[in-house]
Amino acid sequence: MNTTVVAQLQRQFQDYIVSLYQQGFLDNQFSELRKLQDEGTPDFVSEVVSLFFDDCSKLIDTMSRSLERPDNVDFKQVDSGVHQLKGSSSSVGARRVKNVCISFKECCHVQNREGCLRCLQQVDYEYKMLKTKLQDLFNLEQQILQAGGTIPQVDIN
Repeated sequence: MNTTVVAQLQRQFQDYIVSLYQQGFLDNQFSELRKLQDEGTPDFVSEVVSLFFDDCSKLIDTMSRSLERPDNVDFKQVDSGVHQLKGSSSSVGARRVKNVCISFKECCHVQNREGCLRCLQQVDYEYKMLKTKLQDLFNLEQQILQAGGTIPQVDIN
C-alpha cells in the first residue's frame, strides 16, 4: 500500500463530498445513509442510490408522457409522480432534486402545464447532475479501497 497515494485519494474524497454538500446537491440524509454502510454491506449506499436513479428515470419518463398533450394533462397523475420523486429524493439526501419537486408540486396543484414542463426539465437536469457527481464519488471510493485504504468519515456539520 502506498500511503501517500491513499492519503491523497482520501483528501480528494473528503474535499469532494464536502463540496457536494456546500453546492446543495446533498443534505444530512445522505450522511445518515452512509452511516448504515459497513464491512458487511460495502456497496449499500451505491446500491440504494442506483435504485433511486432508476426510479427517477422511470418517474420522469412517465411524467413527461403525461405532460405531452396540452389539451389532456392528468395533473393528478403528474402530482403523484412528483410526490414519489420528492419522497425518494428526501430519503437519499438528494437536496436539489427534492427542492425542485416542491415547486413542481405547486405547479401541479394550480394545473400550470408550462410550469410543470419547466420543473420537469429542471428535475431531469438536477437528477442527471447528481448521478454524475455521485458516480465520481463512488469511483473515488473504489480507488481508495483498491489502493488499500479505508473510506474516511466526513463530518459535514
